[in-house]
Amino acid sequence: MFPMLSQDELLDLAESIKAEGQHRDIVLDADGVLLDGRNRLAACEIAGVEPRFTTYTGSNPTALILSNNVYRRHISKGQQAMITAMACSISGHSLRDLAKLHGLSRSRLSAANVVLEHSPNLAEQVRIGTLSLDNAYNTVAEDKARAAARQEQYDLLREHAPDLAEQVTESQIALADATAALNERLETERLRQYVINADTVRLVDGDTTPPLAELVERGDITWPEAHQRAEEFAVHRRDTIQRSRQALHLIAEHWTAVQDLATRPDTPYAHEILDGLAPEARSLAQALITLA
Repeated sequence: MFPMLSQDELLDLAESIKAEGQHRDIVLDADGVLLDGRNRLAACEIAGVEPRFTTYTGSNPTALILSNNVYRRHISKGQQAMITAMACSISGHSLRDLAKLHGLSRSRLSAANVVLEHSPNLAEQVRIGTLSLDNAYNTVAEDKARAAARQEQYDLLREHAPDLAEQVTESQIALADATAALNERLETERLRQYVINADTVRLVDGDTTPPLAELVERGDITWPEAHQRAEEFAVHRRDTIQRSRQALHLIAEHWTAVQDLATRPDTPYAHEILDGLAPEARSLAQALITLA
């Protein structure tokens, strides 16, 4: 689980053992399986020194391995956290307990556990020291975000376009292409609804021209073209309503003049006023006088 020393470090350790002897025993379990001391064993072989062994008689070999190795100076904090997370996955201990026992950061241990669960390959790179825990965690986080986005896209397909979702499932179409097709469908539906609503307004307003939706169904125009015409209609209608309101406000402001004419319609005074108006204005004035 713990990475070996580099070749230079092993040679240094071998020289130390040859000169000063083996300070710490190599630990085996009752079956002779090596628990701790791989580097010391390798260094003894290099130095040509007979290694010294001891047998572990305790009940928690994982704790022994961690306590003897996790604080070694040649591994980083990230490696320590990853090795501890790996040991936890084997031993069944909780991350909280191991963090407390070995004085490790719970957040770093949690990050190591996330990497271990989602990308064993990256976890192994962290363990041997070729990738930092932070970089591995960021990579996993980005992968998870992309996976979540893909799942969200697929869920939208299943909701709005089951046929496209099935094609994605059967690998007949890429998810990105299916999403683009769905977006096109949704946009077409949005345009269609806008046009239909505009046609409804035109109909109740008394417009007798063919509905825009009908022109699309006949193939005379496209939905985008119908949508553009519907928008133009909405703008024209809004401007016309505004102008009509302004005109009626003006009539209301001068209604007393109309009422005055109504009280003396056949007088020279009234004729002089009406004769000075353009034909359209004279017709309007005469119609208003009959209402006043």
